Parts: sequence; C-alpha cells; structure tokens
Amino acid sequence: MDVRRITINIAGRIYPLNVPAAEEETLRKVGKQIENMIKDFEQNFDVRDKQDALAMCALKLGTNAEMVSLANEKNIKSASERLANINQMLGDSGK
Repeated sequence: MDVRRITINIAGRIYPLNVPAAEEETLRKVGKQIENMIKDFEQNFDVRDKQDALAMCALKLGTNAEMVSLANEKNIKSASERLANINQMLGDSGK
C-alpha cells in the first residue's frame, strides 16, 4: 500500500499525517472544507474563538453525516421492499 506523508492546516495548526495515497485528495479536500467553514462561522456568526468555530464545524459535519446515513437507510429499506415485491410476483407467476 502506497502511503504518503502530508500536512493539513486546520485552524492555524499544522497536522502531519501518513495517509494511503488513495485518501490523500479526499483528506486535502476535507481540510479545505473545514477551513472554509471556520472562515464562514467567523465572518457570519461573530465567532472569534477557533475552538468555538471547530465545534460548530464538528456539529455541522456530524449533522450532514447523520442525514446521509438516514437517507441511505431509507433507500436500502425501500429497495429491499421492492425486491421482496418482485420476488413475490415472480413466485406467484411460477404457479
């Protein structure tokens, strides 16, 4: 596995990371997203403390992740129900 050493700057701190090459682009993108969120919170919500901005980022990203998870569960349930209906119709047609 190809591992790369990268640095990510979040809230003025440098974080050196060893990451799989396949994840490098994603980590850099997320780091930039967090930086942009911090700037947005500082500008639009009068947040001056980096800790508060990071907490708000964590809350927003956690909420987004939970919403995606719930949507995925709903989609899986819907697909399972449709497959069960198709199976039932196929079983009924074979009689």
